Amino acid sequence: MRSLLQACRRCCGLLLFPRAAEAALTANRNGSWMRHCVLAAQRLSKSTSALPWEAPSRETLLRMIDVGLKDGNLDEALRAFGNYKSLHGLPEPRVLNSVIVSLSYTSSRRWLQRAYDMVLSVYQRNGNLLNTSSLMRLALALARDQTPVPASATLRVILQSGKLPDVDMLSMVFLHMVKSQVGSYLAADVLAETCECFLSQISDRRQLKKLDPLKSNVTLFNMVLESCVNFKCMIKAQKIMELMSLVGVVADVNTMAIAARVCEMVGQRDELVTMKKSIDSLLPFFQHYQHFYDSLLSLQFSYNDMDAAADLLIELYRRRKSHTFDNNDVKKQGMIQIGSGNLKSGYRIMFDPAKLDKGFVLDTTKQCNLLVPLDGNLLPSEKALAKFVVGCVKAKKLGPLTSFFITLHEEDLKGVSASDVINACIQMGWLHEAHDILDALESAKVPVAVGTYMSLLRAYEKEHKPEEFNGLLQQIQKIASTMAEFHTSPSFTIKDIANILKDEMPQTISSLLSSLVEETEHYDPGDYLTFQLNNSILFFCKAKMMEDAMSTYKRMREQNIRPNLHTFCHILCGYSSLGMYREITILWGEIKRRLECGEISVDRDLLDCLVLDFLKGGYFSRVMEVTSYMSTHNIYCDKWKYRQVFLKLHKNLYMNLSSLHDKTEAQSKRIEDVRAFRSWAGIK
Repeated sequence: MRSLLQACRRCCGLLLFPRAAEAALTANRNGSWMRHCVLAAQRLSKSTSALPWEAPSRETLLRMIDVGLKDGNLDEALRAFGNYKSLHGLPEPRVLNSVIVSLSYTSSRRWLQRAYDMVLSVYQRNGNLLNTSSLMRLALALARDQTPVPASATLRVILQSGKLPDVDMLSMVFLHMVKSQVGSYLAADVLAETCECFLSQISDRRQLKKLDPLKSNVTLFNMVLESCVNFKCMIKAQKIMELMSLVGVVADVNTMAIAARVCEMVGQRDELVTMKKSIDSLLPFFQHYQHFYDSLLSLQFSYNDMDAAADLLIELYRRRKSHTFDNNDVKKQGMIQIGSGNLKSGYRIMFDPAKLDKGFVLDTTKQCNLLVPLDGNLLPSEKALAKFVVGCVKAKKLGPLTSFFITLHEEDLKGVSASDVINACIQMGWLHEAHDILDALESAKVPVAVGTYMSLLRAYEKEHKPEEFNGLLQQIQKIASTMAEFHTSPSFTIKDIANILKDEMPQTISSLLSSLVEETEHYDPGDYLTFQLNNSILFFCKAKMMEDAMSTYKRMREQNIRPNLHTFCHILCGYSSLGMYREITILWGEIKRRLECGEISVDRDLLDCLVLDFLKGGYFSRVMEVTSYMSTHNIYCDKWKYRQVFLKLHKNLYMNLSSLHDKTEAQSKRIEDVRAFRSWAGIK
């Protein structure tokens, strides 16, 4: 032992004096261990500029990190950082965040990944060392690199510290994230978590100022809400709208347009009708609300309510005739009611009708196909007119269609020509319907071009329908005196009428006819029943009346009306709001059967909600079943979110497994499921 201590003293002396060490090396060439120590001392003396052993390590490594970052030598800086971390632990926040920022400014995915790994490593050891500003820069760099998963994780690290991310920077991060489907999912989740995090911190009205950065940035919500609509995230879209109400965000024109599309996607026609009343009372013009009226008209068609559709179309033509607008008539702010007037099941959003963020523009051409803008007005497109005509004809309710033409004539509104519609119906082969429309217009003394009568006569003759032919011929003879084209005679035939006309009208293929053909192919007489019953189920679920909701669902099955994806989303959200997790396990069995049969499409929003509910209820076998289903269908699983829910509710579940000696088979199975989830989610 004494000889070992003497050797250590000699080695320490050699380390402090490189020349002495070299002399000792010459004198002790046979000592391999001593030679190794001396060579190491020489290398260290060169790298530390001959500073003492105690001093150089910390200060010199810090200096090497700073120099490497300043010179752009990231390899050298990270090498020195790794040496510092292994010798002294994590450096001070200034150094740590300088490294993260420098890596964030690079365009290399390799360095961004290193920065992200560093953030996770530091977060697990001491998250207080991380700076919010540097993390926001890293999140933006990751989002620009189209890696939304690490970008969202970086934002969540900020939220875990209880700090609000810079809202302007957050908007920029979301701007890149929502370009992809996975990024859109994560952006919606992070925005919801941000709102919920700060809503939970507010105990009285004096603390509402904490929400001011969120309240003033409506573009942030519009951006995420639109992405939810584009990627069909129905549950998330409704959640974002509710949070907007709770946070107190003042909606603008874009918000109302997107909210209308959310209601259209869910089938909430009553909500849109309520919103329309609020919008009409706030402003006398609507050229910026094409999306809203397009969605409302679409739902009128979906519910097969042709009377309501006709009323809306007439309103559009009336506004075109009396188009007046005064900026002084626009109110500054108002309240938009969404859902029931009972605030327990509905909610309100502040709305500024004069507010329009020009930096956020909705693409009208891709999303609106029922209405077209013309000189500051909104007019129905041929597709809308085709839907209207097909709906009336197929439902055998021509009253709304004839009333529509009669109103246009009586109020002198410039709209679609009745003759064009009747001719298109004739070419579609709807001869009886065309004749009924002619009779109704004739009774109302609405003039119809004589060529329309001729077209119907030719069609009857071609279809070999002599009874209908002679009946129409007599009808023409009665009204011939009122037609400028005819010079009446005591009796005439179809040939005489043809000779009286200057030119016989050839049957041309109109664009309206093409639209009628297309809409007829897509028309399903049972769709509107599904919409109506879904709307009832949604109402009951919002009102926490799940027995009535399930009774309506059973009635759908008894009437052979096939439920769709929205049906199960409504029921799932209703059960979830009441914490009825056992019932959700039964519902999952029904959903799974429908998925396997191909009756409903695979929806990530629905499956994600199922995982969260099963986690909350402690049904870990179902959790693993749904996540396995998601993996099989290449659906993104948000492990970070699931992990946080588990740690919040079940952190110490079965931690001391060895104490459970006498376990039942069910207990053993549950313990295995918990272990499987912890392993899958990366929980140690």
